[in-house]
Amino acid sequence: MEKIADAILWPGTKMCEFFDVDPKGELGLLRSFFNMLFWLPVGLIIVWFTN
Repeated sequence: MEKIADAILWPGTKMCEFFDVDPKGELGLLRSFFNMLFWLPVGLIIVWFTN
């Protein structure tokens, strides 16, 4: 189960590492923001093309 969570959080973790920010600091809000920026367009594209 932890590997699934790591896969989902991977984009935000990599972006935090790129900007030299602790991904687990500040309650992970910045990592969550980066994950939203990555997964929202991916999800919208999937929904758009499946309808």
